Amino acid sequence: MSQKLYEGKAKILYTTDKPEILLTHFKDDATAFNAQKKGQITRKGEINCAIATHLFQFLENQGIPTHFIAQTAPNQMEVAAVKILPLEVVVRNIAAGSFVARTGITSGTVLKYPLVEFFYKNDDLGDPLFTEDHIQLLELATPTQVTQLKQMALTINQYLQQFFSDRHLTLVDFKLEFGLDSSGKILLADEISPDTCRLWDTLTTDPKQKIMDKDRFRQDLGNVAAAYEEVLARVMSQN
Repeated sequence: MSQKLYEGKAKILYTTDKPEILLTHFKDDATAFNAQKKGQITRKGEINCAIATHLFQFLENQGIPTHFIAQTAPNQMEVAAVKILPLEVVVRNIAAGSFVARTGITSGTVLKYPLVEFFYKNDDLGDPLFTEDHIQLLELATPTQVTQLKQMALTINQYLQQFFSDRHLTLVDFKLEFGLDSSGKILLADEISPDTCRLWDTLTTDPKQKIMDKDRFRQDLGNVAAAYEEVLARVMSQN
């Protein structure tokens, strides 16, 4: 009998009859601005589950270890049980979102090199930006783990940039989460989807129409579900 372990903004985690395997249920709920804005996106759970499944499998084939085991339903996947590191690892290729607000760099500016940032996973504190010294001070990860996280994030960025480019999408920035398995190995966890990536359509120059991710929800641009559906279609295509 499965039991609910945890419910977040976008997913619910359940136990299975095997302690080393968990079941992730993807919800249609949509949130933004640390859950200050809430809504629903039609079929979001199924779409994000399908996209995440495909991208986890793609990255596994490139040698990136992930927690993904199998998609068991349109909006569910089995994953390896991991201890999530309390850090959001963000990779930025182009200036957008909070990065623009913090730096004053013009939105859309291509960065000289991919930037990796760490945010402390703590809703009560608003998921603040942390330096590596902050991470060491609070003992959120070891120096070796931080180095591994940066290396893995940059490698994943290289693979995903090319993957999305082949499908006429620009990977502006994205958030990753990682966990430790029972042996202490770092695995890519959570999800990769339009909820966690900024994706811009290269087939249009319209600044609003090119947005193919959760920014459509954040900015009330409309056609959110249609954008997610289009991302899914492109991800599943052979380009």
